[in-house]
Amino acid sequence: MSDHKIGNLTRRSFGGVAIGLTAAGILAGRAAEAAQKKNTVRSSGQELLADKQIDAGDLSIGYADLGPADGSPVVLFHGWPYDINAFVDVAPLLADQGHRVIVPHLRGYGSTKFLSNDTMRNGQQSALAVDAVKLMDALKIDKATVAGFDWGARTADIVAALWPERCKGLVSVSGYLIGNQMAGKAPLPPSAELQWWYQFYFATDRGREGYEKYTDDFAKLIWQLASPKWKFDDATFSRSAKAFVNPDHVAIVVHNYRWRLGLTDGERRFDEFEAKLSAGPQIDIPAITMEGDANGAPHPDPKAYAGKFKAKYEHRLVSGGIGHNLPQEAPEAFAQAVIDVDKWA
Repeated sequence: MSDHKIGNLTRRSFGGVAIGLTAAGILAGRAAEAAQKKNTVRSSGQELLADKQIDAGDLSIGYADLGPADGSPVVLFHGWPYDINAFVDVAPLLADQGHRVIVPHLRGYGSTKFLSNDTMRNGQQSALAVDAVKLMDALKIDKATVAGFDWGARTADIVAALWPERCKGLVSVSGYLIGNQMAGKAPLPPSAELQWWYQFYFATDRGREGYEKYTDDFAKLIWQLASPKWKFDDATFSRSAKAFVNPDHVAIVVHNYRWRLGLTDGERRFDEFEAKLSAGPQIDIPAITMEGDANGAPHPDPKAYAGKFKAKYEHRLVSGGIGHNLPQEAPEAFAQAVIDVDKWA
């Protein structure tokens, strides 16, 4: 195992893999370093619009589509409580490098809607991963580099683990996030439980009602706690908060966290997938995991999951006060990881 420095981006390679330093990588690292030193919101000032819509599985999915139609596909997945604008600067960087970049709103966000009123508003992990595969099917994308953070990292991890033939490479912020209900039922030390306070809040009727009533205030608090050194402005937050005005948003969020604790059921049609995920499957495609040095959200130690990645693998620590929303706080570093892992395949 060895470390490499590009600006203040630590690059760690495993298994004797040699990592080449390209001019583009060096420039990206320097740009990321300068932006991080400023410790202010990094934004183009533009909005990433989900200006396309397609039926895929249970959903009509709203998504942004940038770059050449014949470019190497990349699918970027956001988390909670964020939206596709977490990639507002990443997506153009990747498109400029010749990638076709797809950025969908997850179920319960933005213009993504259920096709039937009768479909369960299900937030369990495998349901979101199936959404991702169905989207690729609808867009006739056989294979793509998948990348994300928070819920989106978990989704990308699951797609890579269960459908490796559909993935060229993986970029996952906070690494291996695949979970299972049995593990979710096990008590943690008090300091760790404290970090998951909102999960317990959502387990109550009061929590559901509170989140519905104070959605924006709640989301802004999470942004502040998860990225304590990110000085985002009101306009940046408001741009993303529009995605929470979705009729299924509260139901999906609450179900997601209740399901994790085993307090509610998922759907039987996903049982096969959950059984495989409960075993903690390895990931056999090229992968880069990332972490910000100021991530205030619960996240595992990279050493705890390094062994899950069996193909070419590298972990990168991005320093300079970078929090949980790494793609938006350090877009050059995230984009460079996607570019690099795509080239590995």
